[in-house]
Amino acid sequence: MNPPEKMVGEDATGWDEKVRLFSAVIVCNCERRQSRAIYEFARLSKLAPDSALIDIVPILVNLLSSFYPSIQEAAAFSLRRLARRAGAPFSPIIGQYDAISIILGLLPGSNDRIRRSLLRLLSVLVAFDGTNRVTLAKNRGLDVILELISSCSDNTRKPLLEILSAMVMLREVRRVAISSGALRFLIEAISLGRMTSRIQAAHGIGLLGISKRVRHMLVDSGAIPALLQLFREGDQSAKITAANALGIIASHVDCIRPVAEAGAIPMYMELLEGTEPLGREIAEDVFCVLAVVEENAVVIAEQLVRVLRGCDEEAKSAAVDVFWDIAGYKHSIPVVRDSGAIPVLMEILQHGSADTRVKVMGTISQLAYEEANRTAMAEAGGIPLVINLLTDVSGELRDLAAEALMSFGEDPAFRELIVEAYNIPTFVDAFDRLSVEQLSSDPDFS
Repeated sequence: MNPPEKMVGEDATGWDEKVRLFSAVIVCNCERRQSRAIYEFARLSKLAPDSALIDIVPILVNLLSSFYPSIQEAAAFSLRRLARRAGAPFSPIIGQYDAISIILGLLPGSNDRIRRSLLRLLSVLVAFDGTNRVTLAKNRGLDVILELISSCSDNTRKPLLEILSAMVMLREVRRVAISSGALRFLIEAISLGRMTSRIQAAHGIGLLGISKRVRHMLVDSGAIPALLQLFREGDQSAKITAANALGIIASHVDCIRPVAEAGAIPMYMELLEGTEPLGREIAEDVFCVLAVVEENAVVIAEQLVRVLRGCDEEAKSAAVDVFWDIAGYKHSIPVVRDSGAIPVLMEILQHGSADTRVKVMGTISQLAYEEANRTAMAEAGGIPLVINLLTDVSGELRDLAAEALMSFGEDPAFRELIVEAYNIPTFVDAFDRLSVEQLSSDPDFS
């Protein structure tokens, strides 16, 4: 028989016959020829169509149980090559031939080199295939993996953590992750392994953090610096996943300070100024949480003012969204004013986009309930600007302008400055409607 390299020509035809010849060599009783044929098959299989390779899968899976360690290693390598083929269905097919249980049975008694090959194959099999994860979990896979991590060498630690990251995508695994001692290993997995696996680990941390009782455990176990590291080192998907998980942790009042003190505010500011809509949305939500603490609100407000002075309209809109929310926090009333935001908001009110102007007016109407803010707005020339908006085409903008002017009208220092507003029908209508709404929301009103 010709050597394997002679059986493959430059053309892409006749692959069924070539695979048949490979199969004949692979199942022979000569360890050296078997091993050589398997590695050659792995090298050349990238040229073959998927359909020509399907029949070789059960042969390779069976060879995982070979008496010869060299054959086990070659079979694991070749199967991993197949499982990693882009867009190909080999990962679930390999799982269907009971590869998961075979690997689990081999792991405890294998030497370090073979164990590493088997674990690298297992990592690929469970990375994107949910059925393989379920099979692994049902075969006590979590116990096996955790036991191996506890006693593993440096050569096998990375694939073990990658497998754990994939397993935690299962709700059933997350339910026992805390009691089984998996948490500290999962946090370690955020910093080690392929980026895809690190993202899965971060996603799993976020899902675990939904439980209030777990958030303290995540902080104490080092989840915050691990997630920040992933954000700094990862691609856009990693940044968003890390930021979302960290935001979930921060949603517990006792975890707000540790998240901010670790340096999370610049991270979320990067997302807010980025081009990814989901990233901006996450940043907005988390800023509103972090701003509950006054010192955080000061830092956030200063950074938001910088964004408002920039040129990116979408970033400005996101920044105003945050200002609108935190303007309702009692401690943030002076924070927003002291940040220098009010003059900048007034400028955007004149030249910003329609959507951003509505958000600015919402922020101003909220801030106008406080006397010192009204003074700052008046000094920035805000009263005539707001009065002019009473004739705007946007009904929402008119209502928000009327609400702000009502606050000015209740202040003796500014009452005369808004007299002309009472000559504008839209203000009178909005004034009457908003007055009734405020009365009906008053608990003493009956």
